[in-house]
Amino acid sequence: MERIPILKIGDVLLVSIQVDLEDHSVLALQEDLAEKISATGASGVVIDISAVEIVDSFIGRMFATIASLSRLFDADTVVVGMRPAVAITLVELGLTLGDVRTALNLERGMEILEGLTATRRGTPGANGVPGLARR
Repeated sequence: MERIPILKIGDVLLVSIQVDLEDHSVLALQEDLAEKISATGASGVVIDISAVEIVDSFIGRMFATIASLSRLFDADTVVVGMRPAVAITLVELGLTLGDVRTALNLERGMEILEGLTATRRGTPGANGVPGLARR
């Protein structure tokens, strides 16, 4: 079974899904990510799904579960790069991603996490205002 790589960039973990998702690979990702957040103390997770073409109800629910798990470790999650067909499928299945934040691309996702981290610390974000990232 091929594992999905998890890269550390500063205090953010980047998960770039470049393979077709199957139930066992998503479950493995959930475990790997929990271990990596715990080991690194990461404050944020970006899950890039721009290469994902198809999702089912199980995989959709697992994204929400991964975000909840990340929050338990005090890390925020942003899903980036969702294709229109994937978004339509999630809506048609009646799935929501819970409190998972989404962004069109990786750059915007990183800005969102920067703003959330700044808010948590009470420090200025990219544009000098706590919690607000530059657009």
